[in-house]
Amino acid sequence: MGWLNNICALTDSYKATHWKQYPPKTSNVYSYFESRVGAKYDETVFFGLKYILSEYLEGRVVNHRIIERMKKRYELHFDNDLFNADGWSHILHEHDGCLPIRIRAVPEGTVVPTGNVLMTVENTDPAVPWLTNWVETLLTQVWYPCTVATQSREMKKVLKNALDRSGSVSNLPFMLHDFGFRGTTCPEQAAIGGSAHLVNFKGTDNVPALELVDRFYDEEMAGFSVPASEHSTITMWGEENESEAYRNILEEFPTGIVACVSDSYDIYNACANLWGDKLRDAVLQRDGVLVIRPDSGDPRLVLPRLLEILAGRFGFTANSKGYRVINPKVRLIQGDGINIDSVEPILDRLMGYGWSADNVSFGSGGGLLQQMNRDTQRFAFKASSGVVDGVRRDVSKRPGTDLSKQSKQGRLKLVDDNGVL
Repeated sequence: MGWLNNICALTDSYKATHWKQYPPKTSNVYSYFESRVGAKYDETVFFGLKYILSEYLEGRVVNHRIIERMKKRYELHFDNDLFNADGWSHILHEHDGCLPIRIRAVPEGTVVPTGNVLMTVENTDPAVPWLTNWVETLLTQVWYPCTVATQSREMKKVLKNALDRSGSVSNLPFMLHDFGFRGTTCPEQAAIGGSAHLVNFKGTDNVPALELVDRFYDEEMAGFSVPASEHSTITMWGEENESEAYRNILEEFPTGIVACVSDSYDIYNACANLWGDKLRDAVLQRDGVLVIRPDSGDPRLVLPRLLEILAGRFGFTANSKGYRVINPKVRLIQGDGINIDSVEPILDRLMGYGWSADNVSFGSGGGLLQQMNRDTQRFAFKASSGVVDGVRRDVSKRPGTDLSKQSKQGRLKLVDDNGVL
């Protein structure tokens, strides 16, 4: 994003006029960021701020070229000379182009009940009080990784509950795999959202997310994957050679976990007569686990039927909780249509038929990285205090038409049972 890495451009247009709007002798603006009460989930996972700070706000972000360019750009944009070139020049000359702002935030990964402050921002140079809310637009974009991490955690709760009831919780870190890169709007979104998912799980096919975590969070390898097929690697063999396509996968990857999409033609035939008959001995003799992936149909109907077929071909046992588990050489992964609303009904259906959640794992794409917006967790960035003519002034909004949007007043801190975070 180098071409857009310009602090004078990374805001909403109207903020370029706000330096003219604060009361005379305003020297400080103090704002905060929260996930308001009434959000979809009662708790929010705070994550992603370090990336935004490191990529866009840290260091010498103001220079002569940026100021001169944006003075011209905003004059064209507004058809008027409204850009605060003197204010930005002050930052350049007095602070060597570094932003004189103070940001306090809860530690990343912290789970915070909604309605609590997550981050506060204020200017540290009284000459630039407008700077606090200039960076609102950019800082508020932390809503996205926070929401991905929050929703991923909610899915983790559903999966954990199913495993507690019917299987082993040791499988939980790999129960939800990130399939979301192709459904995002750009590689940066894939990296940001995918890294947020890795707060909760270890399974991913989102390579940009791994790069972000390595670069900005000093974790050399935060997620893991396995060899897996796609439809092209199966259909290029021709339908008449479907079993040979599968055999090739077993032979090319003789150890460990390998996943194979098996619904290019008839998933039930593939499980009953190809994997479960023609290739049965090869599957059982292989030093590893075959994960069969259906990719179409209603999973509430498809998965139970597949488990019955595979149990008939490979055998099953009952675990200590009384649920059936197919031969450990074979498992299923459902990667189509998976989101926060679909996982629980699928698992309930499987357990209703007596199947343990250990038999399946899930992959999610759009449901993991796309099906959300800033209002999902009701994120807001608001001014709550300031200094005018040397006097502190606590402020808030109280819209009579929607009291749920009333903001907080004063300087804030987040306190838990162990003290201030």
